[in-house]
Amino acid sequence: MIIGARRLGGGSLLLLVTVTIAIIWLYYPFLQTLVAAWDTDDNYSHGYFIPVITVYMIFSLRKELVRLPVEPNNGGLIVLLVGLLLLIAGKVGAEFFTQRFSLIIVLMGIVLFLCGTAYFKNLFIPLAYLVFMIPLPAVIWNRIAFPMQLFGSYLTEQVVYFIGIPIYREGNVLHLAETTLEVVAACSGLRSLVTLFALAGALAFFSKLLNWRKWVLFFTAAPIAIFANIVRLTITAILASRYGSDVAHGFLHDFSGLVIFVLGLSLLVGVNSFLSKTRK
Repeated sequence: MIIGARRLGGGSLLLLVTVTIAIIWLYYPFLQTLVAAWDTDDNYSHGYFIPVITVYMIFSLRKELVRLPVEPNNGGLIVLLVGLLLLIAGKVGAEFFTQRFSLIIVLMGIVLFLCGTAYFKNLFIPLAYLVFMIPLPAVIWNRIAFPMQLFGSYLTEQVVYFIGIPIYREGNVLHLAETTLEVVAACSGLRSLVTLFALAGALAFFSKLLNWRKWVLFFTAAPIAIFANIVRLTITAILASRYGSDVAHGFLHDFSGLVIFVLGLSLLVGVNSFLSKTRK
C-alpha cells in the first residue's frame, strides 16, 4: 500500500494520509497495551520483531507492487466495516485479542479499498503475518498448554526410561530416584511452538520454494518445536537425576531454552535447505 501510493492521484493520496492518521489515532491505546504485553509476557517477547518483519516483507515486494494497477475496490469497505465491528465487540467485551486482531482486518480493508484486488492478494500474507504479534487469550493458551504439558511429560518419560534411568510419571509430574520435576506451562513447548511458527512463516515467505513446499516448511515448525522441547525436558531430567532439581531452575534452565531455540531454528533452516535441493 505504501509503495503503490505514489501512483495514486492527489485526492486519493490525501485520503490515504488521512486514513493512516485516523487508524493510528483510533488504535493507539490498543497498541500501547499490546507493547506492554510484549514486555510482561515472555511467551510473546518476539512481538517486537513481527511488525519489522512485516515491513521488510512489503519492502521485498516493491518491484512487483509498482507494476500493479491501482484499482480501488469498494469491497474493501465491507472488510473495513468487519474490522471496526470486531474492534467494537472487543472493546465492549474487554477482549484484547479481538481488539488487536481487528487492526489486521482494518488494514486489509484499507488496502483493498484504496489499491484494489491485486495489491490485496500480494499484501495478504505480510499483513496476516501480524497475527503472530498478538497474544492468544489466556483461556485458549491454557487449553492448548496443558495437553502439551501432558504430552511432553509422557514422551520425556519414555525417552528417559529407554535410556535406563528409573522414572515414574503422574500427569505432568516426573518422579526420579532423587528428585521430582513438574512440567509446568512454561515448559509445555507452546512458547517454542508459537515462536517457531513465526520464524517458519518468515522463512517460507522469503524462500524461493514452490508454494506447496512453503506450506510444508511452515507446518514442520510443529514437530520441530515438539522435538526440541522433548530434548530440553530429557536433558533436564537426566541432569536432575544426577545433580538434583536445582538444575531445572535458574541460569541452566534459561540457557537450555536458548540452546533449544537455536536447535529449532537450525532444524527449520535444514528443512528449507532440503526442500530447496530436492527435485519434483
